[in-house]
Amino acid sequence: MLRSLGWHLNHWAGLVLESPCPLCRRSSPKALCADCGQRVQDCAIAPGWQQRALPVFAWGQYEGGLKRAIAALKYEANPYLAHQLGDWMAAHWHTSQPPHPQFTVVPIPLHADKLKARGFNQAAWLAKRFCAQTGLPLMPHGLERIRATQAQFQVAGRDRRQNVQGAFQVSQSLLSRKVKTPILLLDDIYTTGATAHTAAHTLRQQGITVKGIVVLAITRPER
Repeated sequence: MLRSLGWHLNHWAGLVLESPCPLCRRSSPKALCADCGQRVQDCAIAPGWQQRALPVFAWGQYEGGLKRAIAALKYEANPYLAHQLGDWMAAHWHTSQPPHPQFTVVPIPLHADKLKARGFNQAAWLAKRFCAQTGLPLMPHGLERIRATQAQFQVAGRDRRQNVQGAFQVSQSLLSRKVKTPILLLDDIYTTGATAHTAAHTLRQQGITVKGIVVLAITRPER
């Protein structure tokens, strides 16, 4: 409850006041001060699709300033950071060649318990801004998380698919819409792809086409 109240206060303060940069605490008229914003942008990678079993479009590498910004977004009650980060994701998208002319964007959902504790779903906030800037249609509740799972970063890579197995279901709102454009999933971080592949499999079981996932950050492959 206190965390939820905290992000509401931080959100409105970020909109109407010059507030501390969430990464360095220096006063800034923007979501990030110029120095921290540059450190985050230094993590950006060349726009384009990484061809995997599920194609991945990533804005940046999960390290340095970007890693710190995601932590501030998710765990330090700063959802308004999604506005700037979503804008950068959209700018990358505009310079790329999408594999399909149109998508419907579906963010990876949080379980109700985690959503209540955090107060917001960072993927949904990023998706809303991304879609506002790209013009792609958004289905914010296209998927539902029906099983609470352990945080993926706490699970060994080989066990991550098992951790999220059966975690999702397609919402009635998406099923009733009978969306004709392919689905583009959206999440904050792509590591092993276990969450993305499980979500895509859930959609495909209902005959829904999934063409890829767009993420804010991607980790370097494990060696």
